[in-house]
Amino acid sequence: MPTVSIIVPVYNAEKAIARCADSILNQEYEDFEAIFVDDGSKDGSPAILDAYAKKDARVKVIHKANSGVSSTRNLALEQAKGTYIQFLDADDWIPDNSTKMLVREAEEKKADLVVADFFRVVGKNVARKGSIVSNDVLTLQQFAELMMESPSDFYYGVLWNKLYRNDIIQKYNVRMDEDLSWCEDFIFNLEYLLHVKTVAPLQVPVYYYVKTEGSLVSKSMSLTKIVDMKSNVFTYYNDFYKNVLDEKQYRRDRLAIAGFLIDAASDDMTIPMLPGTKKLGQEQIQAEFSGDGQNAVTAAYYLGKGYEKNLNVIALKYDIDLKDAKIAAAVKEIGSADSLSEISDLSGVSEMNVSASLIKMAMKGYVSVKHDDQKLTVTLGKNAADISQDLDQAMKDLQDVMHKNLSAEEIAASSKILEKVSVNLRKYIKTNEN
Repeated sequence: MPTVSIIVPVYNAEKAIARCADSILNQEYEDFEAIFVDDGSKDGSPAILDAYAKKDARVKVIHKANSGVSSTRNLALEQAKGTYIQFLDADDWIPDNSTKMLVREAEEKKADLVVADFFRVVGKNVARKGSIVSNDVLTLQQFAELMMESPSDFYYGVLWNKLYRNDIIQKYNVRMDEDLSWCEDFIFNLEYLLHVKTVAPLQVPVYYYVKTEGSLVSKSMSLTKIVDMKSNVFTYYNDFYKNVLDEKQYRRDRLAIAGFLIDAASDDMTIPMLPGTKKLGQEQIQAEFSGDGQNAVTAAYYLGKGYEKNLNVIALKYDIDLKDAKIAAAVKEIGSADSLSEISDLSGVSEMNVSASLIKMAMKGYVSVKHDDQKLTVTLGKNAADISQDLDQAMKDLQDVMHKNLSAEEIAASSKILEKVSVNLRKYIKTNEN
């Protein structure tokens, strides 16, 4: 049985479906089934999907008459065999560490639901979006109170930035309401949450949501229709809080709960030049050099890029810059640094930037900087336990990539060779150990 069932409803998506499918099949986490349900497409989508199914045994394609996205997702849920459920829309895509990060968070935190940040894409611009700024596991009540502050935020309402437990979905028959054409995903989430004890927020973007101009609401619904539908959804929303909160809490928060009726659906803005907005592609570590030369220089280049890629995940998770993550990794490796030049040399960050970064990270408790008798001592700080653990995981992930498709014997041999190579290089390069 696969660990994850990735569900993608497809309708007339021939222009985008290859990007979506490729992003799934290129996941670092490989133990999944991808269920694409063709909802009676009239374009080339069915043929494209069938071609993917022929190339990869993990791809399952279902063709059906058009009946809408809710019934399409429900059909996939009936056939999903995974321990976890992950949803995508056909116009969107996921970074290659998406499924790995979601599953790891669910299993390490023993969470019933993982909810993560995402990237919003408008044209060639991208911005990171998220609502919860803590990495701590939340009780259902804590999560419900946070959701109350911004109930119409995409972060809470959509399916695609979350990981669900399939046993909960099947045990309680949680399904999409096929009679609704608006907020059916939000209602699915509310019904699922009724059976959840713990929620793990993940401060890493796991999804690229493509903003398309001209929504269903703006193009085809009158104000009266919108009000009617929102009032209908509010019935579910209000009942959810009646179930989750005790009577005293419910009475206290009634006005905040009623705020759903006037809260506008939001995924914030993605505008060039605004803080947080980047050109698409700049949000991830990419390699400019594409040479195929099998030599030490090329290997060192891609090894560095691979580690940078993993450190970038840590930077996103803890809301620090990549250079800060590099410096934290250097401090951890050194153990107790007594000079900025040592940290600069190992991290590849200039001493001026090291100094500025240490001040910033010391304020967050990620590093400790002490001056005694004009002696500098830099170590990881009191709040760096999680970062230290993630740095260990970043190195392990890099080793997993290096050892992919190698036998146990080859891995053991390569490790011994790497040790000898490191000794030779250390002798070749003079160090300040005198």
